[in-house]
Amino acid sequence: MPFAMHDGLRLYWKLDGRADAPALVLLNSIGTDMGLWDTALPALLPHFRVLRIDTRGHGASDAPDGDYTLAGLAADVAAVMDAAGIARAAIAGVSLGGMIAMQMALDAPDRVEALALVCTSAHMDAASWNTRVETVRAQGTQAIAELAMGRFLSPGFVRSHPAVAQGLRANLVAMADAGYAGCGAAIRDMELAERLPAIAVPTLIVAGDRDTSTPFTGHGEHLASAIPGAEVVHLDSSHLPPIESPAALGAALIRFLTDTAEADTAAQSLFEAGLLNRRRVLGDAWVDRSLAARTSFNAEFQSMITRIAWQEIWSRPGLDDRTRRLIVLAITASLGRWEEFALHVRSGLQQDGFTREELKEVLMQTAIYAGVPAANTAFAEAGRIIAEIDAA
Repeated sequence: MPFAMHDGLRLYWKLDGRADAPALVLLNSIGTDMGLWDTALPALLPHFRVLRIDTRGHGASDAPDGDYTLAGLAADVAAVMDAAGIARAAIAGVSLGGMIAMQMALDAPDRVEALALVCTSAHMDAASWNTRVETVRAQGTQAIAELAMGRFLSPGFVRSHPAVAQGLRANLVAMADAGYAGCGAAIRDMELAERLPAIAVPTLIVAGDRDTSTPFTGHGEHLASAIPGAEVVHLDSSHLPPIESPAALGAALIRFLTDTAEADTAAQSLFEAGLLNRRRVLGDAWVDRSLAARTSFNAEFQSMITRIAWQEIWSRPGLDDRTRRLIVLAITASLGRWEEFALHVRSGLQQDGFTREELKEVLMQTAIYAGVPAANTAFAEAGRIIAEIDAA
């Protein structure tokens, strides 16, 4: 059986699907294991390379004593991804699994392509979870089995699928008490709510309309409002949609994650095409400096102008580069955008985009239509740049 080692513990995992398919990590809820996803798996495998993990304390993974943390559980996921050879993946998690997924998107954003947060929350009643942790440590999971089962599945599903409900309960009672209590402590102590706006990947909130554990009102709605750009889908399900509504959940994940992957691919293609235009017009040295100066604050803006300004506009066939350069000079001088004006004067002259005589004529025309003061400053800026070029 495949195990990954992290923190001196063994973590059990399975990898299924085509090696060339987008990676999707599936995380279980507290009190279940990777088998939670068995019924949904057939719908997902044609589209994704699926990595399932038994969360620490669950299934075949080790269950150490003591409190666990969401940060530690997220680090477990990263360790398993390393063992499976997956650098970056979409992550879908149910309940505790969704909390771990959010933690990972915050702690290791370079590993996360997208999130699907299924019947989960960023805040739970710490006092009630502390009571549950203490109960399990004193009396075992048997003591909270009825409480958990009452929230896992809707009464109608239990009546129509008694064998499924009985198997789920048997697995819960058989799991390591230390594992349930340790993960319960991670839920009790989580600190996600204030950090949600920092999640910067496409996110889908999946709400179960019959979920009494983490209902959309009071839980999912807060995720949807706090995570930038989050989408929401509602399912006719209780707390465990992979069991109760596997087809609908699978369809929602496929739609969202496939659209996200295609959008990311298209955006990357446009960025790369725009970067070629940007280098052609401004030169490699300037573009390299600009890319090196990117930060987490301005990176999305830089990507946007490369895709739209440099690909969408500078690739249009109606005008040649020389004409576009001269138009940019006239507009930036007229609006007093002197930093941009200087950039295009320097790059145009150094890249043989236009002659000094053509530059002069543009500024003469600007004096008539935008005003002498604007042209006066433009001549001074251009003259300074010409002198620097000549000196070099």
